[in-house]
Amino acid sequence: MSAVASMSGITARPWWPWVKRIGTWLFFALIAWLLVKQARGIDWDDVLQAFSGLPAGTLAMAGLLAAASFVLYSTYDLLGRRLTGHNLGAGTVMGVTFISYAFNLNLGSLVGGVAFRYRLYSRLGLDSEVITRILGFSMLTNWFGYLVVAGAAFCFWPLDLPPDWKIDSGGLRVLGGVLLALGIGYLVLCGAASEKTLHLRGHALQVPTLRMALLQLAMSCANWSLMGGVVWLLLQQKVAYPEVLAVLLVGAVAGVITHVPAGLGVLEAVFVALLSHKLPQGQILAGLIGYRALYYLAPLAIATVAYVAMEVRARRASKPIAAPNSKAPSH
Repeated sequence: MSAVASMSGITARPWWPWVKRIGTWLFFALIAWLLVKQARGIDWDDVLQAFSGLPAGTLAMAGLLAAASFVLYSTYDLLGRRLTGHNLGAGTVMGVTFISYAFNLNLGSLVGGVAFRYRLYSRLGLDSEVITRILGFSMLTNWFGYLVVAGAAFCFWPLDLPPDWKIDSGGLRVLGGVLLALGIGYLVLCGAASEKTLHLRGHALQVPTLRMALLQLAMSCANWSLMGGVVWLLLQQKVAYPEVLAVLLVGAVAGVITHVPAGLGVLEAVFVALLSHKLPQGQILAGLIGYRALYYLAPLAIATVAYVAMEVRARRASKPIAAPNSKAPSH
């Protein structure tokens, strides 16, 4: 479509700019409401008390691991850039991924992982098809690593599950084997059908190279391991690291299944159920409050400021520059 035809289409729909403006303000209002709702659901006295009871060195190390995890996750969309070939800079891509991940953790994947990526990437000039491929590959990277890390943890370090659970340690080993098999199956697919396009229900899926799949595996496994390290430190290393990691992985998938934003209450319930025979409940909850503060709330605060800055920059860049008047001034 030519620029003239595009302009005539906009002229024929004078209401369209108002629809976009109202939609933008509704989006901002939704985000503000979600943030306020999230903040009101947090007992800030418990957060401060949990921090005050943890050694400064432990908090510093946990903070460093949390920061490393966010930096690592922020590189996931760089794989999508390689896959799609778009020309956005690495820093810009990592910024969008960081913001999306922070909001995803606190407000759910539909708002954070999906809505923020589409809005920010579209403001940066990417079309919906490219954004969808980036988002899908990032999610694939994240859960591919989960399959392998959880599979290994459940197989080799099975948890002592409560008797009223519908699965026991033996069943957890079987589940771990299934998860590992799925992860290996993905690697086999990438090795056998490298850079080919598969068609599934009308959707074209490009299979990455085996080298790309191995990079996905290394990045995602490292990220899940860093997350487990944060919780392990905040529990003051009183439970073996593999066991803490396994419980975190159970809590992560429980939070996804229940669709509770930030997994509020779900993660705590899982940790108390699986570790209360080894640690006092108060210590478990104190460690998890510290984890939420370092891994959820602090990044959310940074991401909110970064998001506003990106919106302001994009709005300024989109303003048309007034053309100079070529006519000589009349006297």
